[in-house]
Amino acid sequence: MKIDIHSHIVDRAYMQALEAQCGLVADRSTPGRIFLRKGSHTFAWSREDMFDLDHRLRDMDKKGIDMRVLSLSTPNVYVWPAAEQPAMARLMNDATARLCRAHPDRFAGLASLPLGDIGASLVELDRALDELGMAGVMIGSNVDGVPLNDARFEPIWARLDQRRVPVFEHPMFPAYTGDMEEFELPLRLGFVFDTTLAAARMIYSGIFARYPNFPYIMAHTGGTLLMVVERLDNGYRLFPDCRKHIDRLPSEFARKLYYDTTSFFPPALKMALDFAGPERLLWGTDDPFIGSDAAHVEALGLGAADRARVLGGNAAALLGLAPARAQRPDERARAPSRSATD
Repeated sequence: MKIDIHSHIVDRAYMQALEAQCGLVADRSTPGRIFLRKGSHTFAWSREDMFDLDHRLRDMDKKGIDMRVLSLSTPNVYVWPAAEQPAMARLMNDATARLCRAHPDRFAGLASLPLGDIGASLVELDRALDELGMAGVMIGSNVDGVPLNDARFEPIWARLDQRRVPVFEHPMFPAYTGDMEEFELPLRLGFVFDTTLAAARMIYSGIFARYPNFPYIMAHTGGTLLMVVERLDNGYRLFPDCRKHIDRLPSEFARKLYYDTTSFFPPALKMALDFAGPERLLWGTDDPFIGSDAAHVEALGLGAADRARVLGGNAAALLGLAPARAQRPDERARAPSRSATD
């Protein structure tokens, strides 16, 4: 069973609201694509076929994809004022849930949380899991510039840990991109930087030490985390600040995280396999923005059992998905959980 862990819902109402909210300029100079620009870089973009569900289902069939796990991409709901985020989160979670209910054998959903309002986020988390049947949540690498290790988010991590909810991290634009305003660097490198920064902060701040019971999936194969993990370990060895909240090397926490395959780069994927093992790698395509097939996984030369784990088995176990259908919420609650630090 092939399960794409990194796939996005693209909703016309959301894109229109985002354009208005952020004062974006629509660039239609490239045939077939609309680039929503902020300054001199692309903030969001779309093609018409992204809104066509039948087209997306046909694409899945063509590529032999059984299920896609849908999440709302950057900037999620974080750019709206805190008071407006709950309504936007409900809107998009309901839209995602409708697709999943209409095609329960093809789609599972990850909920967005209105993290500008912690109380509302806890309410929406429970609603998304218990009423909408979501398989987990998506959390960005920063929340409108606020790092994930900020103390205000502690109740979120506690609830996720209590309920053992799978979390899919997706990069946001870094808080400051003023030195990247060319060559689409906020998207090309800013995303990778922010994923890496978020992971380092979460490890050093002890979030995974305090809350070991929820699976945490890193987008884009962890950014550059695996390239710099030895530097993080050396920080732990050298500096008291780097040992303040943890009593183990950062690499020990990093090995317990999960990594999708959307670096698409075989040497990076081989590094992740060597570092964390095939049981911690999950296939992703970044559909519909990249929309890869499974070639980058097939090229790794894995044995049949490991290939099956990466292409779908790991995602099915983490998200409580059964072959040919999504489990009901009551079934998922009884399913065994996999921890980020087990």
